[in-house]
Amino acid sequence: MSTGPTGAGTPPVSVIIPCYDERRWPQLVAAVDSARRQSPAPAEVVVSVDHNDALLRRARRELTGVTVLANRFTRGASGNRNTAAFHTRTPLIAMLDDDAYAHPGWLAGLVAPFADPGVVGTGGRTLPAWEGARPAWFPDEYLWVVGASFAGGPAEPGPVRNVWALSMAVRRDVFSAVGGFRESFGKVADRNRPEDTELCLRMTAASGGGRWWFVPDAVVDHAVSEARARFGYFVARCWSEGRGKVAMARLDSHRESLGSERDYLRRTLPRAVVRGLGDALRGRGAAHAARAATVLTGIAVAGLGGMVELARPAGRPTVAAPRPGTAGPEPDPGTAAGASATGTGATADERDAPELTSGRS
Repeated sequence: MSTGPTGAGTPPVSVIIPCYDERRWPQLVAAVDSARRQSPAPAEVVVSVDHNDALLRRARRELTGVTVLANRFTRGASGNRNTAAFHTRTPLIAMLDDDAYAHPGWLAGLVAPFADPGVVGTGGRTLPAWEGARPAWFPDEYLWVVGASFAGGPAEPGPVRNVWALSMAVRRDVFSAVGGFRESFGKVADRNRPEDTELCLRMTAASGGGRWWFVPDAVVDHAVSEARARFGYFVARCWSEGRGKVAMARLDSHRESLGSERDYLRRTLPRAVVRGLGDALRGRGAAHAARAATVLTGIAVAGLGGMVELARPAGRPTVAAPRPGTAGPEPDPGTAAGASATGTGATADERDAPELTSGRS
C-alpha cells in the first residue's frame, strides 16, 4: 500500500486541533502552523477550546485562517475533539494535538492509505521532543508514557489494532456512525482513559472489520515537558494505564481487545529487562540496570492499577450520539465566531500522553 504523496484525486481532509491551557500557547501556534503548511493543504483547520474563556478569546483574536470553536460537550479531551470533528464536513478528518508539531508530508502520509476502501483510519509515528535532558532511567519500551512511539510498537507500514489521537486520520462517515469519542471515557483532571484505542475498536466493529493503517513516514514531534520526565509522572501514568485498559475491556465485547497488551507484556518487556540486566552485568553502566528496574516498576504499578479497577463497579460511559438528520451531533452554529465557552479553565496537568498501544493486530 502506498504511503507517498496524494494525487489530484485525494478526497478533502480537515485538520482538528484541541487545546485547553493558555500556558501551551506557543505550542498551539506551532501546531496550527505545521498543519497549515502541509501539502496538499487541508480544506480547513479547526481549533477547539476546552472550557477556557481566556484561551478562546485569544485564539479567535490571534489565530488567523482557522476556525475556532468552544467545546460544547463535557469538559475533557473526548468532547473537545468531538466538537471540532462534528463541525467538519470533509470525508476525512485528521487530528493533531496542540503540543505536537507535524513534519512536512504528515498529512499526505495519513491520507494516502484511504485509497483502499477497507481502511477506516490511519496513524503516524511520534517522536519525543524533550524540553530537558531525557532521564537515563527511561526505557525505550515505555516511551508511550510521554506520548511517543515506543520500542516493541509498530515500525513498518501495515495494519494495526489502533492508533493515537494525537496523530490520527479517520473516515468521517464511520467516525460519525459510532458517535465519535466516548465523552465520559477520556482524559480529564486526574482520570486517564484510552479513549483513542476504544474509538478504534468501535470503528473497526462498526465498519465490519475495517482496518487501521500505521504510516511511519507521517511524523510528528510531541513535546515532553520536564514534569513528564519525572519518575513520579511515570508511576502515575502506569497506574492510569492499568486502570484504563481494564475499564476499556469492560466496554469492548471483542475477546482480543487487549491482545496487543498481552503480547507487549509477554515479549517486549521481558526482553527489555533481560537486556538491561545483561548490559549492567557486563559493566556497560548503571543506567542499564535502572532501565530494567523501571520496566519492572511499570509492570507492577500497572498491574496494581488494573486490580483496583477490577474491584470497582463497572460504569456506563456514553458517546456523543448522532442526532436525527445529521452526520453527527448537531454542528456548532458558529465557525470562527461560534459558541461561547463556559465553565472553568483547565489546568496544566489535565491531559496526559496518549495510551498504549498502537500494537499490530
